[in-house]
Amino acid sequence: MIYFDNNATTQIAPEVFEAMTPFLTDFYGNPSSAYNFGRDIRQIVEKSRAEVANLIGANDTKEIIFTSCGTESDNWAILGTLEANPNRKHIITTQVEHEAVRKVCEKLETKGFEITWLEVDENGQLNLEELRNSLRDETAIVSVMLANNETGILFPVKEIAEIIKANSNALFHVDGVNAVGKIPINLKETAIDLFSLSGHKFHAPKGIGALYMREGINLPSFFIGGGQESGRRAGTEAVHQIAGLGTAAKLVTQSTSNVRVLRDKLEDFILQNIQDAKLNGTTDRDKRLPNTASIAFSNLNGEVILAKLNDIGVCVSTGSACNSDNHVSSAVLRAMNVPYTDAMGTIRFSLGRFNTEQEVDFVIENLPRIIEDLRGMGL
Repeated sequence: MIYFDNNATTQIAPEVFEAMTPFLTDFYGNPSSAYNFGRDIRQIVEKSRAEVANLIGANDTKEIIFTSCGTESDNWAILGTLEANPNRKHIITTQVEHEAVRKVCEKLETKGFEITWLEVDENGQLNLEELRNSLRDETAIVSVMLANNETGILFPVKEIAEIIKANSNALFHVDGVNAVGKIPINLKETAIDLFSLSGHKFHAPKGIGALYMREGINLPSFFIGGGQESGRRAGTEAVHQIAGLGTAAKLVTQSTSNVRVLRDKLEDFILQNIQDAKLNGTTDRDKRLPNTASIAFSNLNGEVILAKLNDIGVCVSTGSACNSDNHVSSAVLRAMNVPYTDAMGTIRFSLGRFNTEQEVDFVIENLPRIIEDLRGMGL
């Protein structure tokens, strides 16, 4: 199997699995317990917290709060901010956010909150003047992703943070789920208040994520349970998953992956050699993730292309995995004004640290034939 769908999820790295295993069998103590066993487990939790803090450039390990996933982190950032600021009813986000942010904002809109949906241009870029002009006294939070999960387009979150802080008292939340592990991140150099990540996007297990909450910010949790306090998550920590997340974070800092070279080779071949293949988003590779290529095969059906690739053992996506059962064009591509005939023929290739040049060569060898056959059949 050739797996080119790493923006959806990633395989657990062998080192991560090895780090997790003892906490599934031998070391099962509660990290909150006072006995020695529990204290030893607590040290593992804090070591992992330090690894995650180092990965994203947090000022202090106390700024890292473990969650179950990126969606929980996103929801906590937004809903916690609103609960802490009950008199502020205005939220700013973008039209191209992941569903974890978009859906909660759509729900809030039905409950009397005002949402400003920032537009993007045909390259997927934001108009920062629109952001500046949208800020006001009642703005509670601005939530903007760092990297788009479908197109790989990067938003200038450092500059966005500066605009927000110069023109409002709003908190700034960044959904970093699809950026962590792919590009360097240093939150110490920004005015970002809240930052979400998810382990399964960079070779940790599913079911573990984190929310960076800048020192001095204490948002109430919207979960009810033992151990709940302001700025902390309720419930007993999943030590095996936390150990896996910490190990995955450490692996990122040690990685020498050539994923950019492989993505560029695949993307260049497709755009230069397959008729009517078009890149979705900016051609400036410095403004996109190094692993992602969203390519439209005009007037073809992306699901059929996906099926044909699947038949030869290649896994790709037609967009966000969360939209795989939805037979309308992607909200992201609609926001970019990508024509329907291009959007419905879009395939997302997202490579990872375990992919090889031989795998890229296999796709290069077989994809032109697949596209040519489908065009001949009018599919």
